[in-house]
Amino acid sequence: MPLHITKIAFRSESPATLRAWLESHAGEARITTRYLPKRVAEMAGGSLYWIHGHMLVGRSPILGFEETGQGRYWVRLEPRLIPVRSQPKRAHQGWRYLEGEDAPPDLGHGEADDRDAMPPALLGELSRLGLV
Repeated sequence: MPLHITKIAFRSESPATLRAWLESHAGEARITTRYLPKRVAEMAGGSLYWIHGHMLVGRSPILGFEETGQGRYWVRLEPRLIPVRSQPKRAHQGWRYLEGEDAPPDLGHGEADDRDAMPPALLGELSRLGLV
């Protein structure tokens, strides 16, 4: 199973705005990181899982990593957001690894997550208590 990474959807108001940002990039979307992951070889076929509101909300397949020429790296992503079954995930700086067996499953076409119907404050509190 491939290795994945997680990252906060910084400056994204909602998963819909994240999707719009990703889809606005033709060919590939890029985010900048300071350090190349040490386990980059294990990430072939992996995805970047986006955190929004302390929940994993979607993933973007990783196309690869590339030097920017300024001492940083680009994480090259497919310009799409694949919805996943939401799963609680604490906020963190930078990115973190996510093992394949711990990654939430994708939602099917037209399938909705039952958690989407809950008010965000209630969902956040239930997640904090470990009940969802």
